[in-house]
Amino acid sequence: MKYSVVIPAAGSGTRMKANQNKLFLDLMGKPLIAHTLKLFEEDAWCSKIILAGKPDEFQIFNEIIKKEGFCKIEALVAGGSDRQESVKKGLDSLKGDEIVLIHDGARPLVDIKLVHQLVMETEKTGAAILAVPLKDTIKKAYNKKIVETIDREALWAAQTPQGFKLSTIKAAHEKAVLSGVKGTDDASLLEALGQAVTIVHGDYRNIKVTTPEDLVVAEHFITGRET
Repeated sequence: MKYSVVIPAAGSGTRMKANQNKLFLDLMGKPLIAHTLKLFEEDAWCSKIILAGKPDEFQIFNEIIKKEGFCKIEALVAGGSDRQESVKKGLDSLKGDEIVLIHDGARPLVDIKLVHQLVMETEKTGAAILAVPLKDTIKKAYNKKIVETIDREALWAAQTPQGFKLSTIKAAHEKAVLSGVKGTDDASLLEALGQAVTIVHGDYRNIKVTTPEDLVVAEHFITGRET
């Protein structure tokens, strides 16, 4: 079974308190994005990788690609003003009706076994995401005053990759542009159209590196895998 993956990589390092794209930050001797790309480069199911980045950072991406010997980068496309637009530009470079995964460049720890489960579920249902049940008690508050404790039994924290039939997610992005909808993730664009999205139980180690503390956690998890 084969899939393509679109990786939006045009973000900034604001919450990371970095003065550069956080994907270029060092993680165990390599740029963060190199760890993410390596996962898909080495997966036999992955046929091609589409990177959506800032044009003024293309040289840095190309240097990383060359140094690491990545061969599956099909295209490096100019990203948009936000993540949603960057993903759409990446999707626009793909043809046919294959399965496409959309994955955060800052998630370098996804388990390929889970990726395969996601691909198989997407093949069956047309749309699926990795997610994990919430563990903490969730409070709803206004002005720091609690107004409600929310039952977490039905709550899941969405992760990536998220998998779709290419024609389905392309249509959802097109409709979002026409209607001015901004989703918090790609699955939410389908949800806005009333289309079902299936959950594949993910892994709590599949963290998104967002803060300096996350880099420490990611290094700990990577070290644990290698020992």
